[in-house]
Amino acid sequence: MKIKNKVGSTLFVMVLTSVFLSGCTKNFEEINQDPIRPAKANQGNMLGQLEYQLVNATISISKEFTHELMQVTAPRESSSGGIHRYQILPNDGTGIWNAIYARSADLNDLAQISEQTFPNYQAVSLILKAWSFSILTDAFGPIPFSDAGQAASGTVAPKFDQQKDIYVNLLAMLEQANSLIKIKDGLAFGGDLIYGADEVAMLKWKKFANSLRLRLLLRIINRDGDIDVTGEIRKMLADKQQYPLFESNADGALLKYTGSYPYYNPYYNARTLDWRQGDYYTKFFLDPMISSDDPRLPLWATKVQVDGVSVFSGIQSGYTPDVVYVTDRNSSYKDDLKTSPLLGQMMSYAEIQFILAELSLRGFQTNETPKQHYEKGVLASLGQWTAATDASFVQRKEIKFKDDAAFESQLQQIIGQKYYSFYFTDMQSWFEKKRTGYPVLPRENGIPAENKFPSRLVYPTYLQSLNPHNLQEAITSLGGKDVSTVVGWWDKK
Repeated sequence: MKIKNKVGSTLFVMVLTSVFLSGCTKNFEEINQDPIRPAKANQGNMLGQLEYQLVNATISISKEFTHELMQVTAPRESSSGGIHRYQILPNDGTGIWNAIYARSADLNDLAQISEQTFPNYQAVSLILKAWSFSILTDAFGPIPFSDAGQAASGTVAPKFDQQKDIYVNLLAMLEQANSLIKIKDGLAFGGDLIYGADEVAMLKWKKFANSLRLRLLLRIINRDGDIDVTGEIRKMLADKQQYPLFESNADGALLKYTGSYPYYNPYYNARTLDWRQGDYYTKFFLDPMISSDDPRLPLWATKVQVDGVSVFSGIQSGYTPDVVYVTDRNSSYKDDLKTSPLLGQMMSYAEIQFILAELSLRGFQTNETPKQHYEKGVLASLGQWTAATDASFVQRKEIKFKDDAAFESQLQQIIGQKYYSFYFTDMQSWFEKKRTGYPVLPRENGIPAENKFPSRLVYPTYLQSLNPHNLQEAITSLGGKDVSTVVGWWDKK
């Protein structure tokens, strides 16, 4: 009897278990699907994150590297070395290197899956790749380009391409993007954080492609002949319908941070200590703005109390190691900038006006004078930051364009205001300094005599173990030393 009961109980449990398991596995895949996460990636899912991660990296390199090198800011204390003393270390460029290469496969994939069927996404991916890799090659020189992002195909040790060859490809990519864009088609899957997805957005992407191309052509003006820079510039300026450029601040390439999850400014949660108490604006950066009563100044800089008066106050860059500046006694970044939607600047309308000002100065037919473009550039930068755009600002003695000055003096003035328009724009002010020699930065006593102003970043140290052969070939092409003083292909000699 007891045996029968045990058998019956066992059978009952087995039947119950079978029913239970059957119920659990029925529609298992459907039940366990995330209703929020897309089942299959499309171009829209890829694009927004690509833009967000790439722009975040450029904001970080602006604050941590460019601002210190180009005397926008200087550290509160610095007992040895430092970027402001022209000591460039491998880790100074590792962040931007890693960020761009981490996205390179996605950029390739976005272009490849969009060929034939979604040419607008293909065009956008080409523009983003040209923009990001131009920053990388302008900073390092030879870099992996043609093999970049090909690990899935078995290329885990990419070769380093020379800067001239990279530029040939960048210019071709932007030409291709310009021809691919079908304005009326928009972006079928959305995802764009810069312009949106409609017809207006695609026209702006077209303008971005051409404005960026003009930036790169002017960047290599010193190498005219190696590449037909003059011919390409003339071709673009002569056909505004085929090659439209930015026409207002509304066209500028700007990733506007929403301030809502997950699209925060990368410094959104930064501690006060990390955001503004470790760095102060320099006198070089602040004093011209103070003299001209620049309306951007109160939007960018804090005031401090000096003898009971609230003022803007800057410090020296390149000071001697014994100097220590007291906390909160000099001007630094406004806290509002941490939540500003305006920090994600890739390229501005102001920049294209300064480019046209220089081209006009060099004799290219832009249909306006250097002065007219210069004034538009200054006022566009003010307007971009929602600062007062009173046209009388460009008539102030500190700002007024020197009509009768020599070429170099006018070029210096154009680049001087371009410098301010590059506020938080990756490393562009450094690149322009390398190309033109402007702005002229004061050299203080704390910079050792042997330290020269850097022409490039040095490669991340981990490449010595991950890609040693190709790294060594690149270093050999630089003269045998991976140092910051090697002058690049397009730099002013």
